[in-house]
Amino acid sequence: MSQYQIAVVVGSLRKDSLNRKLAQALTKLAPPEFSFKYLEIGDLPLYNQDDDNNQAPSVKRLKAEISASQGVIFVTAEYNRSIPGVLKNAIDNASRPYGQSAWAGKPAGVIGTSIGSIGSALAQQHLRNVLAYLDMPTMGQPEAFVHSNDTLYGPDGNLNERSKEFLQGWMNQYAAWVRKHA
Repeated sequence: MSQYQIAVVVGSLRKDSLNRKLAQALTKLAPPEFSFKYLEIGDLPLYNQDDDNNQAPSVKRLKAEISASQGVIFVTAEYNRSIPGVLKNAIDNASRPYGQSAWAGKPAGVIGTSIGSIGSALAQQHLRNVLAYLDMPTMGQPEAFVHSNDTLYGPDGNLNERSKEFLQGWMNQYAAWVRKHA
C-alpha cells in the first residue's frame, strides 16, 4: 500500500478559524495511508518579483513542503466574495520564479466553510481558476460549500452525523483523485 502525504493549506490565519476546524475534522476522515502536513502561510513575505532569484527562507520551506507532498487540499475562507489575500500570496510565492512552480501536477481538492448560506462558493470558484492555470488537476466533484452554523458540530465538538457522512464522501473522492493523479 502506498503512503500519501497531503499538504493542507488553510486560507485563514485566525486562531479560531472555521476553516482550520473544518480541515482538522476532514483529515480525520482520511484513509490510513494518508498523512497531512499543515502548511504555514502567515510568515511569507508579500510576493515581489524582484525577490524571485533570492527567495526568503519561508518561501523555500513552503515550496519544499509542497514538493514533498503527493497532493494538496485547500480549505478556504471567503473574503469579499473571493479568496483571502494570504492564500493568494502563498500561491504566488510558491509558483515563482516562472517555470519553477511547486504546485504543478499536484492533485488538488478545494473545500471551505463560511457562516454565509453558500459557504465559500465564490472563493472556491476563483481558487479553481487559479489552480487551473497552475496545472493542478483539481477535483471537480463533489463540490462542498459548507455552511458553518450551530448544527455543523455536535456538543462534543465533532462533526454531526449528517455532516460527517457528506464530508466522508468528499474525502473518499479526494483520496481516489490523489491515487489516480499522484
